[in-house]
Amino acid sequence: MTATEYTAAVTVTGEGRNGGRAVAADGNLDVRFAIPKELGGAGGATNPEQLLAAGWASCFLGATRRAATAAKVPLKDLAVVAEVTLHHDGAGSFNLSAALHLEVTGIDQDTAEQLGREAHQICPYSKALGPTIPVTIDATVA
Repeated sequence: MTATEYTAAVTVTGEGRNGGRAVAADGNLDVRFAIPKELGGAGGATNPEQLLAAGWASCFLGATRRAATAAKVPLKDLAVVAEVTLHHDGAGSFNLSAALHLEVTGIDQDTAEQLGREAHQICPYSKALGPTIPVTIDATVA
């Protein structure tokens, strides 16, 4: 393993995803959790899937920029929409899947799709989760 560059420390208290609170050691994150209305909860607060999607989208966007720089592909506008889906099999088992959608301008479709594939090889979230959960990657060029 490589040298440690950064370690995030977050403490979760309370009831976890149902009324819990997550606070980062540096104070830059302080959120409450609620079960989404779609799952029969009260909603009104974030949930672990949203936090994972936010982190992954942010990391994937940076990885896409890195891949574009290495390939000397100039990017104009770039966005990543990450969808993290919680699946329940009805027998008490939960699993995740993800979809990462690149939205780019100023390049062709094939290049955008290639950057998505390369970003998936660079992004630490993709490296950690990609082999263990179903992940789809697509690109939309405007």
